[in-house]
Amino acid sequence: MNVGIVGLGLIGGSLARAIKQAGYRVLGTDINRSVLLKAKMLEIVDEDLTDENLSECQVVLLGIYPQATVDWVRAHEKLIEKDTVVMDTCGVKTTVCYPCWESAERGGFTFVGGHPMEGAAKIGFDHSTGTMFKRASMILCPKNDILLEKVKLLKDVLDAAGFGRYEITTPEHHDEMIALTSQLAHVVSSAFVKADNAGKHKGYSAGSFRDMTRVAYLNETMWTELFLDNRENLLCEVSGLIDRLGEYQAALEDGDAERLKALLKDGRETKQRIDREDRK
Repeated sequence: MNVGIVGLGLIGGSLARAIKQAGYRVLGTDINRSVLLKAKMLEIVDEDLTDENLSECQVVLLGIYPQATVDWVRAHEKLIEKDTVVMDTCGVKTTVCYPCWESAERGGFTFVGGHPMEGAAKIGFDHSTGTMFKRASMILCPKNDILLEKVKLLKDVLDAAGFGRYEITTPEHHDEMIALTSQLAHVVSSAFVKADNAGKHKGYSAGSFRDMTRVAYLNETMWTELFLDNRENLLCEVSGLIDRLGEYQAALEDGDAERLKALLKDGRETKQRIDREDRK
């Protein structure tokens, strides 16, 4: 089987490495020619992905930004074979899936929204690995009328990349959940690391500071696009967090030990309840 990969950064590069190791033939392309040449030199990519050979791919995976994804699908909708499955890997789904579904309907191919639940602090092809997605979760947003054979075709490739769990949902539900589980965490980390004393943490910090600031190391261009594409959901989560922090602030200002203790107890019990559900 031929798998086309558009964008050989951290995600696309890791997919290419894993899929190539699994025995698939990989056709790749990247806006940075030197990245593509390196991938070919390392025998991760077998051949350039071009408009001329795009029709040879049974599966095409897109590792590029949301608007670039929509633009690429629209530009190539007449070149993609009707039996081909195209999947993106963007961190938002509503602004990507609907225009890409329209293109797929015009072109006759299948488009599935995808979001791998794995990543790394550092970006780019040089930090990609063939084991990044081992046992990772993949969120898929297919149209309701997708053929089972297309799901199987895509799953075979994703299984080969190492994914061990699949969540099937709608673009709307994906974006609602990701606003909390991913985007809010990046906002908090970015704001947290700007504290006046953050630069003096050495010798005074353990795992908490490291964990809270880990995802502040991000690609600001990509995350700005993701945040604005999911603005309403993210604003809701930011507002909710501010309200909850206000309860702690009020208890501290009032010196209200009982109220502060109750808030902390509620947080601990909530975490314990969530962890129990995760183990089921």
